[in-house]
Amino acid sequence: MKPNRSILVFIFLFYSCFSLQAKEQEAAQESSQQIGDFSLSGFGDKGKKAWDLAGKSADIENDVVKLKEVKGNHYEGKDSISLTADTGDFNKKSGVVHLQDNVVITTASGAKLTTNSLDWDRKQQIVSTMDRVNLERSDMNLSGQGAKGQTALKQVVLEKDVRLDIAPLDNQSKKKEKIAITCDGSLDVDYEKNIAIFNNNVKVEKPDLIIYSDKMTVYFSPKQEGQKAPSESAVMSSSINKIVAQGNVRIVRGENTSYSQEAIYNALDKKMTLTGKPQIIIYQTENLNAAFGN
Repeated sequence: MKPNRSILVFIFLFYSCFSLQAKEQEAAQESSQQIGDFSLSGFGDKGKKAWDLAGKSADIENDVVKLKEVKGNHYEGKDSISLTADTGDFNKKSGVVHLQDNVVITTASGAKLTTNSLDWDRKQQIVSTMDRVNLERSDMNLSGQGAKGQTALKQVVLEKDVRLDIAPLDNQSKKKEKIAITCDGSLDVDYEKNIAIFNNNVKVEKPDLIIYSDKMTVYFSPKQEGQKAPSESAVMSSSINKIVAQGNVRIVRGENTSYSQEAIYNALDKKMTLTGKPQIIIYQTENLNAAFGN
């Protein structure tokens, strides 16, 4: 017995309509999870805004909000910061924002941090990354692999492969004296206390000398009132006051080399003090035999 052809057509049409309706419901459900613009704000004491986060084409997936063209701000007196990135994920439970691609942090005090990815913990007010970072402040440029610091970038720790390039103005010659400091890491920088601590295979290169050591503490001069922009806080300048090198210290000045366990370099009078069994090796360019009458 052959099946009724009209019944088969009915079943086919019913199934097609049911599938189309299901797809339309699924599409409607997905569209309800998408919004054109997304914004979120947090408030601190006395109802003052503490932070905000915004983005476009946000896809809400469970506890994670996916964002594009991310913009965020953290407000802390004069040290407010702004964050931007191509994309980002906002975790509603933890409050952590993961920023990805072309991440930039700028502060009111003039600092600019760039990296490929960054985690912003709003509750702890900490930013961190395992990627390469570059941090610029006036005539100082700091880079390294992996970083963690306060959101306002007042204190920063770089994990490894650190390089600091500075060009402080020489008040006597009115020229910028380029200085490069490198280390295997880590590096701890406190911009409020005007201090940077370099660890492991540290090297300082100045036009007139090179210093090697296991650890090095660099003390910077604080910015003078006349140097600060109205929006800046009292952050350090690029001018070095003192360098304290410790552990397997080696100082090279031209052809002369000094060894010690500790060396203190005073930038004001450009004097070097060596302690811990210091040794100095001096290479004379003149003919010693002639000097002794031989």
